[in-house]
Amino acid sequence: MRATDVMASPVVAATAQITVQHVARMMINHRISGVPIVEGDQQLIGIITEGDLLRRVEAGTERQSSRWSEWLQPNSRLAADYVKSHARRVADIMTRNVVTVDEFATLSEIADLLEKHRIKRVPVVHDGKLVGIVSRADLLRILASGATLVSDEDSDRSIRNRLLTELREQKWAIHLNESDIVVANGVAHLWGVVGSEGERKALRIAAENTPGVQAVEDHMILGPLRPGPLFPAI
Repeated sequence: MRATDVMASPVVAATAQITVQHVARMMINHRISGVPIVEGDQQLIGIITEGDLLRRVEAGTERQSSRWSEWLQPNSRLAADYVKSHARRVADIMTRNVVTVDEFATLSEIADLLEKHRIKRVPVVHDGKLVGIVSRADLLRILASGATLVSDEDSDRSIRNRLLTELREQKWAIHLNESDIVVANGVAHLWGVVGSEGERKALRIAAENTPGVQAVEDHMILGPLRPGPLFPAI
């Protein structure tokens, strides 16, 4: 399986000029821990994560240093800490050198990058444009879905694409996180949160009616949906 088979798409993204408070609200509302930063036609230029927002003067969590330790630290480090805790714009604190993959990266390659760089997610790009994102949770879904090395990769990908095409045309599926749909060995695994039993049933029926699906495994839970569309105003 490859990035295109598990990535979340479309991606909740933002521009570099929004405020730190705005991006924090986006993370809360969309239940995500990182937001890719784009410009122009979805060109990826950075990423901001929860870790970048831990040390903030507004929350009283800025890094505290004794006078003695401040004398031992270089001015560049002290200045960087001040920027992290006081900057108002995402542009000033986002990570600009982003680790990325293309849509055909294998899951093994993605796992290697997550482990090597100690990150929780990796954006998927095509010609520099953001097309998806793969997180540790997406890899766990594959594990929990029982995917095996003998899976017919092309067949499973085709089945998943047919199911996603059907769901994209349904208004009741507007809050769907596409990474919650996993197809492994002809079995469609449905994960994530749904707002009602009716939506759960509709998703199951859509999967059952998709050509190539041999069985459907329902792992969904009922709960409040994240507010707003997948594409926020940026």
